[in-house]
Amino acid sequence: MPASEPVRLGRKRALPSCPNPLFITWLTELRDQAKEKGLKIQYTYQKAISSLNKYPLPLQSAKEAKILQNFGDGICKILDAKLQRYRRENGLNASIHALPEAAPPPGGQDNNSLAPSRKKNAAGDQGKEKGGRGGGGRKKRDYVPQKRSGGYAVLLTLYRQAQIPGSKGYMFKMELQAEAQLLCDKSFTVPDVGSKYTAWSSVSTLVQKSFVIKTHNPARYSLTEDGLALAERLESVEQDGKDGKDGKDGPEGDREEALSEGEKDKEEEDGGSGLVDLTASDEEEEEDGIQAAERPAAVSLQRREVDASGSSQPASRKPTAPCLPPGSYDIILCVDFIETTGGSGQRKQELVKELQRNGVAFDVRKLNVGDFLWVAREKVAPVPGQLRAPTGRELVLDYIIERKRMDDLCGSIIDGRFREQKFRLKRCGLRRPCYLVEECGSAAAHLSLPEATLQQAIVNTQVVDGFFVKRVQDVRESAAYLTVMTRYLIKLYQNRTLICRSRELEGDGARDDDDDEEEEEEERGTPSCSLISFAEFNYGAIKNKCQTVREVFARQLMQVSGLSGDKAAAILERYSTPHSLLTAYDGCAGEAQKEKLLSCIRYGKLKRNLGPALSRTVYQLYCTPGALS
Repeated sequence: MPASEPVRLGRKRALPSCPNPLFITWLTELRDQAKEKGLKIQYTYQKAISSLNKYPLPLQSAKEAKILQNFGDGICKILDAKLQRYRRENGLNASIHALPEAAPPPGGQDNNSLAPSRKKNAAGDQGKEKGGRGGGGRKKRDYVPQKRSGGYAVLLTLYRQAQIPGSKGYMFKMELQAEAQLLCDKSFTVPDVGSKYTAWSSVSTLVQKSFVIKTHNPARYSLTEDGLALAERLESVEQDGKDGKDGKDGPEGDREEALSEGEKDKEEEDGGSGLVDLTASDEEEEEDGIQAAERPAAVSLQRREVDASGSSQPASRKPTAPCLPPGSYDIILCVDFIETTGGSGQRKQELVKELQRNGVAFDVRKLNVGDFLWVAREKVAPVPGQLRAPTGRELVLDYIIERKRMDDLCGSIIDGRFREQKFRLKRCGLRRPCYLVEECGSAAAHLSLPEATLQQAIVNTQVVDGFFVKRVQDVRESAAYLTVMTRYLIKLYQNRTLICRSRELEGDGARDDDDDEEEEEEERGTPSCSLISFAEFNYGAIKNKCQTVREVFARQLMQVSGLSGDKAAAILERYSTPHSLLTAYDGCAGEAQKEKLLSCIRYGKLKRNLGPALSRTVYQLYCTPGALS
């Protein structure tokens, strides 16, 4: 028997830790982008990364990855498109199984993210990055926003506002947008063509990186310690740039022009850019969607005064309200898109055709409350050499209409929408709400509620709730009424200067003053000229936005039969939260006193008492243990 061959001892050749580094890089980039936008597809990309990490063989194309789990046609198509672009840039013979030696990873990712084996020593990698280059990767730069980007403008605005003596230390969203817009080349509210990002998109990056903190509702934005340090650096470089220092170098400036705001912040987050273009001109401030219409807050950027020594000091800021002089705006009717789509399409299209036939200038858009309203739109001349004409500011006139057919009125009464709509119309900030009721003739006899009940609801809306009610017979009469109202408002406002105000920045005291001014204007018969912007109006009327305890308490109270909005408001003036009401009940001597606690509260213009019956009902609602009988 022949002797057995000797066993060869030795170490097997180790397989490469990442045979498909480019695909891993691109998938990681896609996952991070989806995670930043809050998309659930990020989990699909992560599963695909895990599957590819376990696959030991190199792939020649993404189609070969279909045999792996979590690789569908969509992911393979995206990877193949990236692969074709990579070969066009690096040559057809460029290897796709190893990263280029002298080039950074595609997408601006660190080499540390290519394979799980490199992620295991995250702490060590971070130490290498701080001390210099580690593992062949490039040194990670600190986050510094691009010159005149959204993050740059927000940081500088918050910093300058904090330097004002007696500053409140925070800024509201619309206030921050209005002031930061002057420091940014992109619009904070309107995305560029072909992009869904605005300059405001970068705020999420600042919050995520702990440069800006967001608190309260409505949201308040302020700088953290890290954000303050970064803003000081930006301010110092800004002042140096004004003194003639040039901070633009390399190909970064050429690349900047081709990126949208959201893509800039993504690359900045990955460490792909530093502070560049510090001497950019202000000539293009009004280009690329920077529109004065999107500056709803009546606040201007703080101005600096130069003292005798030549040093600049932040001046005390006085809010200046932007205004539209007579002849600089058009009155436009805004129609909610629900009034033109869905339901009885032929009937709704008839409304549009009637308005067009009557020569009414109207615009179909989404209205969060009401069906029709009017805006004063600023006339803006096209900019030479610019494809899109800038959109002018839009201020909402104090007239808003809720349209109701009798069948819709019946349904809204049954499901509770009718009371909620009246409550929201009163709180929308417009002073002349109106109900446009379309009679449906003999069809009312076949509705779920008696016609007498519907007629009583309409009368209560006018007499008790204080709404103006206009009755019409059909869609054609509705269009005729809207036409007449549009022409009336054009004539009413033709010689008036309109001033933009902000409900968010006014506070409760300012609103009380506005109510007094409103009564004086009504007595004089003159229309209001202090108007809110359409952007602020529509945002404030969002139905499902976060609500305060006071607002939720008001909605609870209005669910009680017979407790109208005026009565709920009167209760809230004395007891703003359920806790304060329950505390008052605890302080009562006995059951009888608790039942009569709310009976003497006065409500409405006539200042009538709430009454013992409603007071007892509210007491039983909040103080009865167990289920209500």
